[in-house]
Amino acid sequence: MVFRILVASYTNDITTLAFDLSTPSLEVTSSLTIGHHPSWITSNPNHPSLVWTGLEQSDGRILALGVDKHGKGKVVAETSSAGRDPCSLLALKEELLIANYSSGVVATLPLPATSQERPHFLSPPTTIQFRGTGPNKLRQESSHPHQVYLIEEYQELLVADLGGDAVYRLKKSPDGLWKVQGHIGFEAGGGPRHVVFHDGELFTLLELTSKVVRHKLPPLPAVPKFVTSTPTMTSPLPTPNDMLAAEILIPRPNASFPTPYLYLSNRNDPSPEGDIISIFSIENPNSLEFVAEIRSGLEHLRGMIFGGPDDRFLVAGGANGGGVKIFERINDGRSLRFVASNASVEAPTGFLWL
Repeated sequence: MVFRILVASYTNDITTLAFDLSTPSLEVTSSLTIGHHPSWITSNPNHPSLVWTGLEQSDGRILALGVDKHGKGKVVAETSSAGRDPCSLLALKEELLIANYSSGVVATLPLPATSQERPHFLSPPTTIQFRGTGPNKLRQESSHPHQVYLIEEYQELLVADLGGDAVYRLKKSPDGLWKVQGHIGFEAGGGPRHVVFHDGELFTLLELTSKVVRHKLPPLPAVPKFVTSTPTMTSPLPTPNDMLAAEILIPRPNASFPTPYLYLSNRNDPSPEGDIISIFSIENPNSLEFVAEIRSGLEHLRGMIFGGPDDRFLVAGGANGGGVKIFERINDGRSLRFVASNASVEAPTGFLWL
């Protein structure tokens, strides 16, 4: 069985990998040069032959790529991101949400209703300007939206603002626009980077202090309740340090892996064995319990995503070394086993299973 994986990067290219489970192997099958730092890539079921990426540059650009069954793509449309350095995208049924990191702007871009329509962008994006600061003068001089995330059960949009130490909660107003209806505050200087929601609870990764925070999060207008916070690794270095938390994931439970676990990563570990992927149990509603740490062999482990049958496999990349690696969940998800790698992929930052 062969799976196709698109790789976003801090180069000028989007790369396609073929993951052959029978071998196992991970091979580059094509590469598309599209512009400066296409660091995030996304799609949705309404547009199976289209994917979107953002060029993380001062005049941010959004590109639509037409991708065939072999993962070979071409640029079919392009428009402004309405801000600087678009670092996160979220494709919904009829709109694309864009987090512009350096300008503090979240933009909404209308999309065609189906992929059969011409793959152009229907109209210019609408924008929301966020304003916030934090005590870290190098990283929190202004608002820095780092992720847009939809809680489907609530139809509530979350914006993790690294610069303002907050996760904003948005709902759609009668005019069809997203409006801020509340926020979740975090420790000063924490720097919320990414979030994941599971079974009424929010888990937030703080980049600047390398912690994970758990909240009970009922739908608006109810307010969140803090549960606990813990370091993202068992032996954190004294702060400040450059070991920065990067990604947080909870794969949806299924028949093969019925128990949910929290997986997260850190960058810039000084160990020669590379950066850590940490696994936590979330079964106890009042705590976050350490389960395992897996040395990845990757340097600056930035992006990870689950995929394959029952989300059995985790693809991860080292932006500063190690290329791309595939791990398999074992022991009911309590650990990971290395499966395949390709060290030739430069500066991988994000992934999309086709």
